[in-house]
Amino acid sequence: MEWTLEIVLVVLLLATLVQALRLERALGVLKRDRVALEALIAGFNASTRQAEAGVDRLKAAADGAGRKLEQQIAASAMLKDDLLFLGERGDRIADRLDSLVRAARPLAPDPLLVTTEPATPAQRSEAERNLLQALRLVR
Repeated sequence: MEWTLEIVLVVLLLATLVQALRLERALGVLKRDRVALEALIAGFNASTRQAEAGVDRLKAAADGAGRKLEQQIAASAMLKDDLLFLGERGDRIADRLDSLVRAARPLAPDPLLVTTEPATPAQRSEAERNLLQALRLVR
């Protein structure tokens, strides 16, 4: 019976030894995988830092472009106001010229009665004087 107990004990020790060897191999694989996992995590962290730096650069570029766009919009608004002012001023001048032309029409001879003879120097100078007077009123 003593031998039986010792044989059972030896069998159990052998089973324990086999299990210990299997466990050691599994731990070796786990350690190897752990090193690979740490390398993978380090690479992931580096990629994350690069992505964050890229996002920061992108934000800075977008801010710069936004400021530049705001400046251009402000400048275009001022130009728009200037153009509106010039357009209104041009309309007023055109209206004044139109009224001066309408006022001067009764003074002009009837085109049907006008002969093909050239105007005399006295008539020409009178017409020039009228034109100069009309242009002075426009200013």
